[in-house]
Amino acid sequence: MTTQTVAQRGMRIGELAAATSLSPDTIRYYEKAGLLPDPARTPAGYRAYGPEAVDRLHFIQGAQRLGLRLEDIRNLLAIRDTGTCPCEPAADFLARRLTEVDAQIRRLESLRTEMVTMLGDLPAGDCPQPTPGTWLQREGR
Repeated sequence: MTTQTVAQRGMRIGELAAATSLSPDTIRYYEKAGLLPDPARTPAGYRAYGPEAVDRLHFIQGAQRLGLRLEDIRNLLAIRDTGTCPCEPAADFLARRLTEVDAQIRRLESLRTEMVTMLGDLPAGDCPQPTPGTWLQREGR
């Protein structure tokens, strides 16, 4: 029996997981979701990944950090796989995601304002029993 290097035999799923800080289950999920192509198999049936799998998984992780959905990432990868620059589609996805983030920030700012108001409306000192329908309202309102 000869000893093969990782480059010769391909990375096993555990080695790929360690190289990308992902779990083997996540890598299997990405395969099932169509984000990562099915790897070659050894005669014993083990997955054997090439170095391109590390690059692809890093691309997926970066896109997820930007808040892109798996469907968007799948589309970008499909474009990338054709050899075409994915910059224009990526810009479209990022612009849409930025709009969503801005809307989420506005909702959170509104929620924060409401919480500050409620906090300010809490009675100080002795807390009387609330009258139904008046919880968190100042007397005389």
